[in-house]
Amino acid sequence: MLDYPGRVAASVFLGGCNFRCPFCQNGDLVLRPESQPVIGMPEVLGFLEKRKGILAGVCITGGEPAVSEGLADFIKAIKDMGFAVKLDTNGYEPEILGRLVEDGLLDYIAMDIKNSMERYGETAGITHLDAGRIRESIRIILGSGAEYEFRTTIVKEFHGEAELDAIGKEIRGAEKYFLQNYQESAGVIAPGFHAYGREGLERLAECVRPYVESVQLRNC
Repeated sequence: MLDYPGRVAASVFLGGCNFRCPFCQNGDLVLRPESQPVIGMPEVLGFLEKRKGILAGVCITGGEPAVSEGLADFIKAIKDMGFAVKLDTNGYEPEILGRLVEDGLLDYIAMDIKNSMERYGETAGITHLDAGRIRESIRIILGSGAEYEFRTTIVKEFHGEAELDAIGKEIRGAEKYFLQNYQESAGVIAPGFHAYGREGLERLAECVRPYVESVQLRNC
């Protein structure tokens, strides 16, 4: 009920990622995907087949799904079964995202906006980040015709009013943007970060509202 807005959905986690966000909740999936139990495609499709009429969608998440080989074929197989597909992505593979959109394979796209472009590499945990790739994915999503949302995991150490204002300018004209409050967990890549209280999140949300139609909070 939570991962795909408006639909009862199954979530499929794909291992591996091209980012190393220190506050990531799925550390093992990102850093050590081989350590996780593998569920093969036939088993996933069999699971979904048995739940036709109960589930309305499938959320494909990670990690970063766009770094997985065979992603398009996997999505086609799911859609051929009659399910809507939501893709969670960090947007750093705009060529893959663009092809999926052009082929009509995505019904809902959720893109993480890590931070202002000036602090993007720091927040994503990689050096020499190409901000143009992020901006291209934003452009693709805004013109996709699919349902979509942009979202940012808010961490005190990375996000303040200046950063949120800059994010708002990057996604100007978007329909939906969510501020997701950071939550510490056993799976975090680098524990020790801090979350805002509701008042602090509301203050940051106000920085984005001049640019985006709907700005909402999660995990408060």
